[in-house]
Amino acid sequence: MTLARVMILHAPGTNRDRDIALACQMAGGDPEIVHINQLAAGSKSLEAYQMLVVPGGFSYGDDLGAGRLWATDLVHRFRAQLDAFVAAGKPVLGICNGFQTLVKAGYLPGPAPEQRVTLTNNVSAKFECRWVRLRPAANSRSLFTAGMEEDIFCPVAHGEGRLVAPDEAALQALSDKGLVALYYVTEDGASPAGYPANPSGSQSDIAGICNAAGNVMGLMPHPENHIIAQQHPRWTAGASGNRGLVLFSNGVRAAAQFI
Repeated sequence: MTLARVMILHAPGTNRDRDIALACQMAGGDPEIVHINQLAAGSKSLEAYQMLVVPGGFSYGDDLGAGRLWATDLVHRFRAQLDAFVAAGKPVLGICNGFQTLVKAGYLPGPAPEQRVTLTNNVSAKFECRWVRLRPAANSRSLFTAGMEEDIFCPVAHGEGRLVAPDEAALQALSDKGLVALYYVTEDGASPAGYPANPSGSQSDIAGICNAAGNVMGLMPHPENHIIAQQHPRWTAGASGNRGLVLFSNGVRAAAQFI
């Protein structure tokens, strides 16, 4: 049986690569961690894969801002490959630093390369690390959230996760056009979330967005860190469910059509 090949793109400073590889494997994919220098050298090519994940961490030390240098690298060295991958409808997922990278490269909400929103310093002006609850937007275009029947409970770990649109019209357009994929809600499921349930102070409690085609999505929290029951912080007390594996399962399922 041929499995969908998933490229997990690695750059200096990324650190969630193996977590994502396990999530993709559990979702039924065939993951491979590929260093960005392998793309540059031509020993690896995006067209040989059916799904792309841009992982979290601190790419290039977050010099010039979180994800900025990685975004510049992608746009100026690999834009043709990325544009073709996205245009084909293949799934692309950016998590935390990967989300910051895709936003600053213009792929979220898109179209690239113009940047239309940003992810900037948390309102608290400090690094936030805690578990949060995520709810899919009812009108989300994202293939990754399709059919989700429950919230996701997973950790965040970032200092620059506050999504900001240039004005109220642009912010409203994200919602109206189905480009919001996930919202923060309180632990008991209430909305609006507010701090600390919305750890960054992101506008409208937005935790993740997608492009108009729905095949590119990014989010600040880390669903790859809650893919098995034992990772739930209260599993010894009987807590279960709300795993992040659904996002990877949806992505791999969508990727399979391109084998």
